[in-house]
Amino acid sequence: MKLNSIDSDGYVAMRHAMVASQLRTNAVSDSRVVAAMDRVPRENFLPEDAREMAYRDTAVPLGRGRFQNVPIATGRLLTEALLQHTDRVLLIGAAGGYTAAVLAEIVASVTAVESDPAFAELARNALAGNAKVTVVEGPLEAGHADGAPYDLLFIDGAIEHMPDALVAQVATEGRVVGGLSDRGVTRLAAGRRTEGGFALLPFADIDCVPLPGFAVAKSFTF
Repeated sequence: MKLNSIDSDGYVAMRHAMVASQLRTNAVSDSRVVAAMDRVPRENFLPEDAREMAYRDTAVPLGRGRFQNVPIATGRLLTEALLQHTDRVLLIGAAGGYTAAVLAEIVASVTAVESDPAFAELARNALAGNAKVTVVEGPLEAGHADGAPYDLLFIDGAIEHMPDALVAQVATEGRVVGGLSDRGVTRLAAGRRTEGGFALLPFADIDCVPLPGFAVAKSFTF
């Protein structure tokens, strides 16, 4: 039995439906983002047995405790990022490379960090030939300091805290978008790094998949 019974025309139809029903109706208002998400075949960046779920309005299980982020969450983050064609982007949580591919449709370059070797390999294979994207395997919370500073830090998932090491890799006046998790509730947030400091402000209560490596240490109490 074939793991994937949907043909290419079926995926195209589902992709158009995702754009119409999930993105355009939920404040994904940047026409470049909408067009990029309508072009990039999301199914190509998922494990074979998960591809039929590519365009559902839900997180897609990738295995190994990880998920592909919800399309609405990724679309809203891309919109809030105020993308520029000159941007050098640090993407945290590459998974299979989908968000890196969408970003590469708009920005100058993407450094995509992935901690799981299997997903990093999936991303490299799916992005083969895309000169704008570099996949880096390593801890998500460490980022990739060798390529800093970046114009945009894009965290494609929810984290409990923002490590100083990541903020330090953002250029002054650089932007940051990502998901924040607080006691099981996730919100999308955006901010900038300025000479005076850094802060993330929530802008939407939307489900966002958790990323490993960002849990706040639990303190012991009597």
